[in-house]
Amino acid sequence: MKVWAVANQKGGVGKTTTTVSLAGLLAAWGFRTLMIDIDPHGSLSSYFGHDPDSIEASSYSLFEAVAERRTMIAADLVLPTPTEGLHLMPAAVALATLDRQSGRLDGLGLVLKRAVEQLKSSYDYILIDCPPVLGVLLINALAAADRLIIPVQTEFLAIKGLERMQHTLQMVTKARPAPLDIVIVPTFYDQRTRASCDSLEVLQRDFADHMWSGVIPIDTRFRDASRAGLPPAIYDPRARGVRAYAQLLEELVQHVADPAREAG
Repeated sequence: MKVWAVANQKGGVGKTTTTVSLAGLLAAWGFRTLMIDIDPHGSLSSYFGHDPDSIEASSYSLFEAVAERRTMIAADLVLPTPTEGLHLMPAAVALATLDRQSGRLDGLGLVLKRAVEQLKSSYDYILIDCPPVLGVLLINALAAADRLIIPVQTEFLAIKGLERMQHTLQMVTKARPAPLDIVIVPTFYDQRTRASCDSLEVLQRDFADHMWSGVIPIDTRFRDASRAGLPPAIYDPRARGVRAYAQLLEELVQHVADPAREAG
């Protein structure tokens, strides 16, 4: 099982779109896939019709169980989606309270890692949609993940945010027993604008060690898929944005073929 965290300390960079696009493609390719939403804003949960303000069983329940010193079965928090092979553990707004609790509760930093361990026999891939702030939730995701995907909008303010993210990673990953594989993904790319082209050049120059070689273009089909509550790969497999994410995913899984086709 592979665990990928999708994170950036700047909001509005395509984090949730990246999560649901990659997860939808993985499911379409025959991989058992789980999305875990740990962002209190709950954009990923809302995408699939779940209200973070009112939902009861959520990723917050994992942390709540630690506070109450009881055992939580992670699988009980998982919900189906309309896409076969794609499941979701939704978020609740109460996740926003965890940083205030972290000082008086031991063991909060590894809650997600333990939950992922419970689920490893049920899924081939787990993707974690992270909040855009450094805190106990992002620390949890980085402890649980073996790969960090950082979507970065191709504009200069987003690059400044990436520099802050890089500093955060240097602090947080020191305690990891194994290095974290980091992949930076340029998003919202528009080759017609000078700002987008110039930003991409800066990213490729300053972050060459971790840059994916492609780009995710601006594509209105992402918005249409969100309105329909479907992963973009299911809503419109031929959309140019979906094709770009498919190219990214092929590289991330090292050109692994569809397991169903392999079995056949």
